Amino acid sequence: MHEVGIVNGILDTVIRAARGAGASRAVLVTLRIGDMTEVVREALDFAWETFRDEDPLTRGCELAVEEVHPQSECLDCGEVFEHDRFHCRCPQCDGANVRLLHGRELDIASIEIETPDD
Repeated sequence: MHEVGIVNGILDTVIRAARGAGASRAVLVTLRIGDMTEVVREALDFAWETFRDEDPLTRGCELAVEEVHPQSECLDCGEVFEHDRFHCRCPQCDGANVRLLHGRELDIASIEIETPDD
C-alpha cells in the first residue's frame, strides 16, 4: 500500500513546517490529489489516522482532500478537455496524441496550525 509512504512523507513535511513556524500543533492539512495518481482514498485516510498521532504536533490533525480531475490537451488540434482515467481521446478530432495537463498532482495545498498564542 503506497499510501503509507505518501502519508509518512506528508507528515514529515507537516511536522518540519509546523516546527519551523513555532506551532503548538497542526490542525488541518489539505492535499490536492489528481485522479491519475491512483491513490486509494480509503487507504490514505486509514494511513493518516494510523500515523498522525505518532507526533504531538500532528495528533488529531484533520486531513482534507481536493480532487483534481484529469485534463489534457490534444497535440493535433489544440483542444483542451477533461476526461476520466481511462478515456483520454480528444473529443474534437478523436486523436490520441494528447498531453496531460492536470490529474497527476499530489501536493500539500495548505497546513493550518495553532501557535502557543492561539
